[in-house]
Amino acid sequence: MASTLSKLKHSLSLTLQYYLPLAGTLTWPPSSPKPNVLYNPGDAISLTVAESTVEHFGHVSGDNVREASASSPLVPKLHVTETSASVMALQITMFPNSGICVGITAHHAFLDGKSTTMFMKSWAYVCRENPPLSPELMPFYDRNVVKDDIGLDMVYLNRWLEKTKSKQKVFEHWSETHVQSDLVRGNFQLTRGDIENLKKRVSRINKTSTLQKLSSFVVTSAHVLTCMVRATSSEEDRRNKVYFVVGVDYRTRLDPPVPLNYFGNCVGSHLGYVQVRDCFEEDGLAIVAGKISCLVKGLEKGVLEGAKDRLSKWGSLEPGAQVISITWSPKFGVYGIDFCFGRPKKIEIASIHRKAISLVEYRDENGGIDVGLVLKKHEIDIFASLFRINIS
Repeated sequence: MASTLSKLKHSLSLTLQYYLPLAGTLTWPPSSPKPNVLYNPGDAISLTVAESTVEHFGHVSGDNVREASASSPLVPKLHVTETSASVMALQITMFPNSGICVGITAHHAFLDGKSTTMFMKSWAYVCRENPPLSPELMPFYDRNVVKDDIGLDMVYLNRWLEKTKSKQKVFEHWSETHVQSDLVRGNFQLTRGDIENLKKRVSRINKTSTLQKLSSFVVTSAHVLTCMVRATSSEEDRRNKVYFVVGVDYRTRLDPPVPLNYFGNCVGSHLGYVQVRDCFEEDGLAIVAGKISCLVKGLEKGVLEGAKDRLSKWGSLEPGAQVISITWSPKFGVYGIDFCFGRPKKIEIASIHRKAISLVEYRDENGGIDVGLVLKKHEIDIFASLFRINIS
């Protein structure tokens, strides 16, 4: 354990020479129209080293349903004040004679999931190979490559201030909120065969042109959303809408596109909805898949199309509406993060909360998807029973 810890710390210090802003601080000076990340020589990133009291490593590294709060001790907290916030914090937790957990917390005001994964892959690469980094892991920082001719940055910031009433809200980090004691976390896997069966099922029900080419993302999201809504909705909820929020990577979708190694937050949120009652219909899977497919197809017109209108409606949904977020992506390749120990036993997106879904690649099969979610115990039991029904 001592030699492992020493190697992780040394490789981290070497990696941060390429990622200096991660040791900086998010601030919003009174004289500046926008928040800034400031790095000064001597700034450092917080690294916590802890020892777990959990007896069985498999309790946190397996796919068993367990208390959502069990992940909290493995995740570091950002240092936040009324005027600043750290950009990233790291934690290495030792499980004696069992394994280690590397926890990371990143502030989304500065970097998105793709950039977070890129940093972790860089750290692992340095741990295995030593510097220099391979070209695809070299971070690209130039913000001038993002062309914002219509001033969306200020539209967003003004809307933010209108909703929050305070600049200080930008420093808060939503993943650090208290985890309710009655919530549990579960992971559910879809193999390549499962996903193909879902595609065939949707195609049999709905033959419209928008569904001729069903992606794994569309059918997986539709299946999980349908099961989640049915597991968590009451009879009264059926008259309402359920909105789904999809985080879209803009790097290849901007005009002109930005480099794939662009380091920062280059993600936009896109909103769609279905009626809750539709999820209970016999063809509910196809209805939801159609809605998600239309949202994805709409991105072909340009991700900034209608952006001002979307931002003007941000945070203004009707009473009774549900919101479910779909986060992360199997394309990130998180199981490629190898710190000399081989593929990770498990990758978990600890920041997802109730009514949120994480999608990463299935560790044990190329082309499969691992679904993570947090619900109440009786809800996740219902979800589990529904999850396998529509696959065959």
